[in-house]
Amino acid sequence: MSVPNELQSPQAIGAAWMALAFLASLLSLRLGVSVALVELVIGALAGNALHLKPNEWANFLAGLGSVVLTFLAGAEVEPHILRRRGREVLSIGIVAFAAPFLGAFLFAHLAVGWDLRAAQIAGLALSTTSVAVVYAVMVETGLNETELGKMILAACFVNDLGTVVVLGALFAHASAWLLLFAAAMLVVFLSFPAVSRRLIPVLRGRASEPEIRFLFVMLLGLGALAVAGGSEAVLPAYLLGMAAANLLAVERVMVQRLRAITFGLLTPFFFLRAGALIQWEAIASGAGLIALLLLVKLVTKFLGVQPLTELFRFGRRSGIYTSLLMSTGLTFGTISALFGLNRGVIDQGQYTVLVTVVVLSALVPTIIAQQFFLPSAAEIGKSASEQGEELRIDVLQDSGRI
Repeated sequence: MSVPNELQSPQAIGAAWMALAFLASLLSLRLGVSVALVELVIGALAGNALHLKPNEWANFLAGLGSVVLTFLAGAEVEPHILRRRGREVLSIGIVAFAAPFLGAFLFAHLAVGWDLRAAQIAGLALSTTSVAVVYAVMVETGLNETELGKMILAACFVNDLGTVVVLGALFAHASAWLLLFAAAMLVVFLSFPAVSRRLIPVLRGRASEPEIRFLFVMLLGLGALAVAGGSEAVLPAYLLGMAAANLLAVERVMVQRLRAITFGLLTPFFFLRAGALIQWEAIASGAGLIALLLLVKLVTKFLGVQPLTELFRFGRRSGIYTSLLMSTGLTFGTISALFGLNRGVIDQGQYTVLVTVVVLSALVPTIIAQQFFLPSAAEIGKSASEQGEELRIDVLQDSGRI
């Protein structure tokens, strides 16, 4: 279906994308399903049936959405959770990375016949857990304010950190830009908490929101250095979010405004674009391989994580819910596949198969988790507000404000 030239202006394209985002919100309310999942499905339908493809600025907004969403997710990884639940978080995160990485790598290399480096990319692409999807679901359900939700987000960080480290170890080449990025990230990570504690109170309360502009400068600046060094912009966003965790635990108004910008404008482009990457032709021609790789990812993730949730006494519903959410994939999985394509490690067909599996892994386990295994308040324990207030008091005490 061709679109008249008069309807190809930036305003018309933007209106079309936001209309899809608005429709996703309405369907989400009606169906009781996470809006992120609805946006993925609508994006796939619009991309294939309506041939709606993102232009350059839509790609930028989608990329910025993934960066800010990753930053907010990183800010939920509070040091208090790592101190209290470090054994659970590290165990689940490491196993959630290692099990699917080895499973997908061996399957792609031995069963499908991909060469060694292509199979490594397959393992990395399917080893990830989707921070973007998990965080979006957590915010919608309020679980991001509970200890269970915070443990899941922290385990996501450990999981994806494993993917980034192994990707760099296997494929990255040292360069001056990479060293500059690493040095800048180290300086910012160590100094940001102290600098922000002094700077944010001075900036707070202005109509121009200078404190939020300051965060965007940091995110985009570090992202630019990461890309120049051959890495990805979401990596420094995650680390910066962790450095800002104590700050944002206190600055709740700033968090609310960041979320309004992110969920109102940026994440619709991110999730709709991710859905548009699914090609029906590729699914039809490679349906068998896609189904098998999806099964490998979901089974290895679930069988790796579920015994740990039983060992740490999560409870039945909470344990299955955790295992399913840890089985999701999207941002880092797509990034790993695109990394392999851009460097000639995999071809377009292999890339399409991997991205389709990655996007489907964002949908399938999340729908099952939300519809059948959402933990009850009784099983989680304390209410979100009670746990959130306790954590907030801990942060205030650590910072010397009470």
